[in-house]
Amino acid sequence: MSRIGRLPITVPAGVEVKVDGNLVSVKGSKGELSHSVPSPIEVTLDGSTLTVTRPNDERESRSLHGLTRTLVSNMIVGVTEGYKKNLEIVGTGYRVQAKGTDLEFALGYSHSVAVKAPEGIVLTVDTPTKLSVSGINKQQVGEVAANIRKLRKPDPYKGKGIRYAGEIIRRKVGKAGK
Repeated sequence: MSRIGRLPITVPAGVEVKVDGNLVSVKGSKGELSHSVPSPIEVTLDGSTLTVTRPNDERESRSLHGLTRTLVSNMIVGVTEGYKKNLEIVGTGYRVQAKGTDLEFALGYSHSVAVKAPEGIVLTVDTPTKLSVSGINKQQVGEVAANIRKLRKPDPYKGKGIRYAGEIIRRKVGKAGK
């Protein structure tokens, strides 16, 4: 039995969960999310507890068991607390500024790079070198943050670029280091 999959999910007060066949929808103070559960896995709601079960021990069922439980748990955390990724920009002249709901980056290119905020994602600029990506969908927040980081990945020689807050960049020795 999956150690993660067999753990029950407690539904906090103020969160409304509906299980309709293979569709699980969660509604909370920050918004609403839904997820379609794959066919061999079953989700049941007993009072304020969600349980995820699998019918057999086939390889596919075992792999989907823990995944489904984690996805449903992430939805509940998302509608109550939300998710946030912090990014920082390192480099001379590298900066970001807010243009309404969108961002405009100066990253050493000959042009500025504009990033539009997708539906459900809030992009905020704390300082010209720090920004944050927040939303209720964990996968979407991570994907937007990764796409912003991809605009100028951290350089292993000088350390310049966009990185996650607290990320450690392994530095390489240049030509002069023998």
